[in-house]
This record gives sequence, C-alpha cells and structure tokens, in this order.
Amino acid sequence: MKKVSFAEFGGPEVLHLIDAEEPRPGPGRIRIAVRAAGVNPVDWRLREGQILGAHPVSLPSGVGQDAAGVVEEVGEGVEGVGVGDRVFGEGSSTYAESAVLWAWAPVPEGLTFEEAAGYPSVVETALRIIGQVGVRPGQTLLVSGASGGVGSAVLQIARDRGITVIGTAGAANQDYLRDLGALATTYGDGWVERVRRLGRVDAALDLAGSGVIRELVELTGDPRKVVSIADLGAPDLGVRFSGVAGSMPDALAETVDLIARGRLHIPVEKTYTLAEAAVAHRDSRAGHARGRRVIVV
Repeated sequence: MKKVSFAEFGGPEVLHLIDAEEPRPGPGRIRIAVRAAGVNPVDWRLREGQILGAHPVSLPSGVGQDAAGVVEEVGEGVEGVGVGDRVFGEGSSTYAESAVLWAWAPVPEGLTFEEAAGYPSVVETALRIIGQVGVRPGQTLLVSGASGGVGSAVLQIARDRGITVIGTAGAANQDYLRDLGALATTYGDGWVERVRRLGRVDAALDLAGSGVIRELVELTGDPRKVVSIADLGAPDLGVRFSGVAGSMPDALAETVDLIARGRLHIPVEKTYTLAEAAVAHRDSRAGHARGRRVIVV
C-alpha cells in the first residue's frame, strides 16, 4: 500500500509517499481502507519535531491520526463492527491507503467520508477545552482564532450549551463566524477594545497561537480562565496548555449525537491527495482556514 512517511524532522519537504506493508490490527483495534484523513496541526508539529508529550515519535514515522473509511479487518475482542462497515475515528499513520484505528464510530447518516474525517480530533479537542476552561451556560467565551476546525466545533458546541461566544478571525471569515452564532470581530490593532465593546469575557480559548495570551488574561482577569492549544509558552504566564487528549470514544459518541440533532456541521475547506500531503501541511501551518482540510485517498 501507499502511505505518507518522514524519516527526519523538518519542513514539509521531509514528507514522502512510500510503499509499505499493510498494518494489522491488534486486540481491540480495526483496520480500515482509508477514504479520507483529517489534516490537523498536531500532524505538522510532530513532523517538525516539536516536543508533545502525549505523542512520542519514533523515526521513520507515518503521519495522521484522524480517518474515515471502510472496515477491512477486525482485531481480537472487537464487537459491534464488521468488515464493510463505514466508520470514522482515530488511529495512527492515517495518511495512507490502510490504517489501524483504536477508536471509531459509524459514519453519521448523510456525511461523506471527506466530511467525517474532519471531525474526530477537532471535536474531542473542542469538548476537552470547553470543559477545562470552566465556562458555564449563560456566560461568555472568547475564542481567538475561531474559524478553523476546532473553532468551528467550539462555537457550535458552546451555542448548544447556552454559552455566548465572541470569536476573532480574519476579515474574510466574519460572516462565517456569525453564521455559526458567534459575535464576531477581527484580530489586529485594537482587537481587545473591539472585544470589550461586544461584552464581558468570562473565559477565553487560544486556538491560533498568535501571541495573545497576555491580552486574553487581561480580558478574563484570571489566567486560570484561559486555555491554549497552540502556544507552548502559555504556562509561563500561568495559562494551561492543553495537549493531552481525553476520551475519544466519548467524543465520537457526542459528535454523532450533535450531528444527528443538527447542532454540528464542520465544512471541508479544501481536499488534497496523498501526494499533496506537504502542500496540506503548508496550508495548515499558514492558518486562516474556514473549517477543515482533508486528504482524500
């Protein structure tokens, strides 16, 4: 089979499409024929060699953790899923023609594989950080960098829970944020005052890592009311950096429920082939997404 791999840390140019043996699912795992794989910032962070404790890397390494596809093989002890079923979930080396998943759920009715592949990690992250920041119904949450995959999920989940959201994004994404139910404003000079004019901020999330931690602490008045998933220097300012995933099976179950109730939809902004993985990483690192980027196999 074909898979994307890297043998050294570095820029997108270290990614190569190689021939590899098909993986075999161990106990409690399944193997799928990958139809689409989600592109996440953690993918290029690991490729660059950033130290992320929850994701140790041994070289050479495959790439990717989110995928959707058709079950090819079921490992020992797995029940409730069989060969030929359409599933989406989390695993390893998912930029490939086949991959092993350790958490999965049926693809929700009406979703394409491309759409389904964009949900697992971003929804798990959104659920985790909303819980960690401690925002409650009736309060206001500020989301810095709100138009990407995680931001799209945060805005919709918060709305479903009765939380008001103020979102910052580029000028081109203001209507997108409003369509998701957020009070929207642009980043750049004067953004703090623009946020203040939209209302009091009870908690804040940094999704873009654009050097705004001090301002988020100022707006909330308490570093414990700020969580970052993008700024490794956040702990230096007393702010929690959230990089360790929670329960993916629980997140997938909630994803299915939200989609079934019509409360969650994350659009696919752009698709790539396996051979275009380096381009996908360059685009992901540049930011400014509206929804998700996905590799189609």
